[in-house]
Amino acid sequence: MKIIGILGGMSAASTQIYYRKLCEITRDRLGGLHSPELLIRSLDFAKIETLQARGEWDAAATILNAEARALQRGGADFILLATNTMHKLARDMMDGVDIPLLHIADATADRILRAGLSRPGLIATAFTMEQSFYRDRLVAASLHAVLPDVDDRREVHRIIYDELCKDIIREESRSTYENVARRLVDAGADCMILGCTEVGMLLNQTNVSVPVFDTTLIHCEAAIDLALAT
Repeated sequence: MKIIGILGGMSAASTQIYYRKLCEITRDRLGGLHSPELLIRSLDFAKIETLQARGEWDAAATILNAEARALQRGGADFILLATNTMHKLARDMMDGVDIPLLHIADATADRILRAGLSRPGLIATAFTMEQSFYRDRLVAASLHAVLPDVDDRREVHRIIYDELCKDIIREESRSTYENVARRLVDAGADCMILGCTEVGMLLNQTNVSVPVFDTTLIHCEAAIDLALAT
């Protein structure tokens, strides 16, 4: 099995989900006591969130690049960036790094295309919903994202940072997300991207009426595919 390098901590809540899912998938595929071979660098998200809020993306990119280089030196065969939002910095993060990055948006787009769908609703941080770095990857795959309106985007973002990143799950917030998803379907979405690694804490196939694509689970499954590939 190839060694998976995980750059996480953004947030810690989502990185815990990554670790658990990667272990579950490996055990299901290989049986017995098998588990994945991992290197994990988990950052202090408070520092990263401050840089996000200030728009100091170059400083954040410098941090991520140093961590990606550290994962390579540690023996990782490829890298998982365990966050959707920070893929904004994917190119700068991988500068001077020779091992590949398994891009979360590409893995998700591939899964949607294989399902024969084309208009995913996108529920994510404001950065991911409103900036082009993520949606451009979907467009390149001939997918056309349906976005929440301004008020919904603001509330979705708030819940991610104020609650989910802190492992706080409120049923009121679950209802809010369900309503956002319902409005996206009404606006023409034929499926739903849970485009922040914490969104799956509130939404899943049981409470969304169209096919759900959980980016965290998809990313983990693609990582094990790559780790086991000969």
